[in-house]
Amino acid sequence: MATDELLDELHAWLEQNWDADLSVEAWWARLGLSGWAAPTLPQNAFGKELSRSDSVKVANKIATFGALPAPGGLGVLLAAPTIATHGTQDQIDSFVKDIVTGQRAWCQLFSEPGAGSDLAGLTSRAMQDGDEWIVNGQKVWTSQGQWADLGMLITRTNPDAPKHQGITYFGIDMAQPGIEIRPLREMTGHAMFNEVFLTDARVSGAAMIGAQNNGWAVANTTLMFERSGLSAGGGGAQSLAIAGTVAGHLPKRAGDFVPKANASGVSATGPRAASLKGLTYLAKQNGQINNPTIRQGLAELHTLNEIGRFNNERVKAARMSGKEIPGMANIGKLSMSNIVRLQRDLGLRILGPLGMLHGYTNEQRRALDDITGEKLISGVTEAALYAQAPPIYGGTDQIQKNIIGERILGLAKEPGNDAKVPFSTLPKNG
Repeated sequence: MATDELLDELHAWLEQNWDADLSVEAWWARLGLSGWAAPTLPQNAFGKELSRSDSVKVANKIATFGALPAPGGLGVLLAAPTIATHGTQDQIDSFVKDIVTGQRAWCQLFSEPGAGSDLAGLTSRAMQDGDEWIVNGQKVWTSQGQWADLGMLITRTNPDAPKHQGITYFGIDMAQPGIEIRPLREMTGHAMFNEVFLTDARVSGAAMIGAQNNGWAVANTTLMFERSGLSAGGGGAQSLAIAGTVAGHLPKRAGDFVPKANASGVSATGPRAASLKGLTYLAKQNGQINNPTIRQGLAELHTLNEIGRFNNERVKAARMSGKEIPGMANIGKLSMSNIVRLQRDLGLRILGPLGMLHGYTNEQRRALDDITGEKLISGVTEAALYAQAPPIYGGTDQIQKNIIGERILGLAKEPGNDAKVPFSTLPKNG
């Protein structure tokens, strides 16, 4: 189906189904079961098998229509496509349905204090106890763990196998005794990341995604979707309502969470404030739009975004002919790192001395808005402080370059025998 026809179909569906007075839960149930919430998913997983570029257009269409966008978070971005790829149909019907309808939120329990870039070096352990597994260990940099109902857990189930072969992937209940979540406050003032301690936590064998001891392959699928989702050229409109039972948004009125734009036409909070549209608006407001270096920076930002969009279209065209473009997810992730760094530097140059002001709490942000008279400033400074994170999470820039070099270009790998000897015999960090 052509993109225009697709969006016309969506528009007609929204006219028939959107009602601002519905609860968030009721609206997301309509959206999720219709296939519009996560349209890149296969049809047997509540999707429409759309390309990433078309799914971004769908998300933006929902927002411009004035409806509440689909549930966001790591459930839609990572867990649902991973389960759709490796899970059973029963797991899809259970886990993925609750994700696309916003019923359950997910977090990612991958990185550990001693296993970040070398993720396969994880030491958390799961031991089988009948139909269940008992998990002990520590995870860190767990995004949105404080809102999660479930977690994507990779843990070692066979320490005597080589380190990539003794790992299993589970969907674990986060609301149980033995799981402690501690927020890690960032320099933005927020605490998106957490450390998680698992002490005799339990997970059902029925929640094992993929085969036992084959979790590394499943985890790599998750990482592939993560890098694709974080790549340049994506980023459809996002919901202000938080999925899952923890945040308490599901019973509230859907219309109260529809994002509101200010005079610039963009959201006044978060990374959207540092978008090309937001920065162009600010440059016009403070007389910087005629500064040739500012104009050059805006043109460069536009160019990088367009390259990302064109790359998504290339991927779409290749898949339509049954082909793939190797390494595109890694290239896109590197491009997004360049974009957020440019947004940081350009935004602070446009703000000038005002860029030294930042509100770390809601009260401070409101005070800053009142003093300056421009609500985009807090969003730009927040994006500038946050810009250090995307080049690290989801696999550092250096890891992306290693993957491109070794797996795509065929360059020699680092010497070593770690992937062939039992994990239990490898030296561990002190």
